[in-house]
Amino acid sequence: MSTPIIECRGLHKWYSGVHALKNVSLSIAAGEVVGLVGDNGAGKSTLIKILSGVHPPDSGEVVIDGRPVRMRGPKQAMRLGIETIYQYNSMVPTMSIARNLFLGREPIRFGVGGIGFLDQSRMRRESVQAIADVDLHLRSPDALVGELSGGQRQGVAIARAMHFKSKVLVLDEPTNHLSVKETNKVLGFIRGLKPQGVTGIFISHNIHHVFQCCDRIVAMARGEVVFDSPVDATNIDEIHELL
Repeated sequence: MSTPIIECRGLHKWYSGVHALKNVSLSIAAGEVVGLVGDNGAGKSTLIKILSGVHPPDSGEVVIDGRPVRMRGPKQAMRLGIETIYQYNSMVPTMSIARNLFLGREPIRFGVGGIGFLDQSRMRRESVQAIADVDLHLRSPDALVGELSGGQRQGVAIARAMHFKSKVLVLDEPTNHLSVKETNKVLGFIRGLKPQGVTGIFISHNIHHVFQCCDRIVAMARGEVVFDSPVDATNIDEIHELL
C-alpha cells in the first residue's frame, strides 16, 4: 500500500481540563476525500486545528507523507501543502478577487529584499485562470470579494488553494448558511478535488452532503473516532445511530 498523505497517531488534546481529543488515530490516502462528521464538541474542530497548525497536540504525532512533523503554525502547514478553508473564510471583503487570491503570496516586480511593486497584471491573469479551473464564472478579477455570494467566496477560496498546489484541502463547514443552489455548487467544487489529485477533508454537520461528495466517512463523538467506513459500505441511518 502507498504511504498515507496524512496520518494521525494517538492524538490527545486537553483544554483547561477538558479532554478534547482522546487517542485519535486516522489515516488518509492521497487523492481521497474524507467526510468528517459529529455533533458540536465531538472533537472535529480540535483535530482540524492540529492538522492546520493552529494548535499542537499534547501527545501523539502527525505524519505527513511518511514523515513525522511538529507544526508551529498555519504557515508551516501551508508550506507542507495543507490549506484550510473555514466557513467564515479569511478573505478581505474590501479587496478584489485577484488580491484575495494572492493574499500573503503576492508576486513582486522589481523587488529588493522582499520589497517592491505588486505584479498586478500577473495577479489578474493568473486569477482568471484559477477561478476558471474550478469552473467558477465571475465577471472580473477586479470585482470586490464583498460583492460575491457566499458560494462564490468559497469558490474563490478553493481556487486559491488549487492555484498554489495544495496537496490537502480542509473544508470546515463550507456549505453553512448557503442557498440550495450555492450549496450544490460548493459540493461540485469538492467533487472536483479528486480528479485534480487533491486530497480533501470535508467537515460537515450535514451527513447528506458528505454522502454526495466523499469517498469515506469518519464520525467523531466525545473526542474519539467512533466510525470509519467507505461511503458505499454504509448508509445515513447507520451514521445517525452513532451520533
